[in-house]
Amino acid sequence: MKFFSLRSIMLCCGLATLLSITGCQRQQDHITLRMGHSLDQEHVVHKAMVYMAERLEHYSKGQMHIQIYSGGQLGSERELIELLQIGSLALTKVSASPLEGFVPRMQVFSVPYVFRDSAHLWAVLNGAIGQDLLNSMHSARLHGLGYYDAGSRSFYTTNKAIRQPADLKGLKFRVPNSQTSVQMVQTLGGAATPVDWGELYTALQQGVVDGAENNPPSFFLSRHYELSKYYSLDEHTSVPDVILMSLPVWKSLTTEQQGWLELAMKDSVRYQRDLWQQASDDALAKVKAAGVEVIYPDKAAFAAAVQPLHQSLQGTEVGNLMAEIALVQGETAEVSND
Repeated sequence: MKFFSLRSIMLCCGLATLLSITGCQRQQDHITLRMGHSLDQEHVVHKAMVYMAERLEHYSKGQMHIQIYSGGQLGSERELIELLQIGSLALTKVSASPLEGFVPRMQVFSVPYVFRDSAHLWAVLNGAIGQDLLNSMHSARLHGLGYYDAGSRSFYTTNKAIRQPADLKGLKFRVPNSQTSVQMVQTLGGAATPVDWGELYTALQQGVVDGAENNPPSFFLSRHYELSKYYSLDEHTSVPDVILMSLPVWKSLTTEQQGWLELAMKDSVRYQRDLWQQASDDALAKVKAAGVEVIYPDKAAFAAAVQPLHQSLQGTEVGNLMAEIALVQGETAEVSND
């Protein structure tokens, strides 16, 4: 049984009027689904959600709408998940990392160097393993609609460059609310500190943490490059974003309405993946222009350094899942970027 934080309960009560108690508002033949997330409106993931809303209106012939609340207006990632569980919000986007607190198998995405490359990642996400992980969230009163590309996560720091694993020693790194992410940083010799994404700029500014890790667009759009002048592209994890829906709200829709939503989701996945690579390239160019030193370390050294973490998972449910993932080849053609 999941327990909700006091802040989440208070937030839910405070938003009861806004969200009409449930995550979807029905007026005659029209349905409006409320969607909240923590990203800036310039982020490609937000743009993909806007496109998803447009496609849903197209498929439903104007009968279904998505109203998006960006920038953490409705709470942190964990709070948004909890609002979905009780049906007070219909949709959200979260990183897969915090989901391990709700569905333990999702911690596989926070284990470093599980995926060989982007093609391997998407072969897994588009295949049986990816679908099974989405389905497993029903046990937490969540329905997984699909995955968005979030690239690979790499370390950035304020005062010391990370060129090899030993350079993490003695430094404090912000990590998402994921025990596996904590273990990864500790295995590399750093100190892990979970900090909410919306509070990270201040934490870097005040020296609460010495650095963090994320993908290039998030590093740029968060303006963390203003404080962190070293970005080391070790690409330790490939953690996708997940579009989640409240299971109670999902079940309240007809089969036809669910089908419209699934079609809109598939369209938005293709759209978002087309945008992602360009956004990553642009972000790296802009942070370099702003004076950030972008470092390309030997990733093999980092992969070797986290082998104790891999070994500790052997024989566990996650370790067995990692072994299945290792056998997956190539990328499925369904969502290729042609």
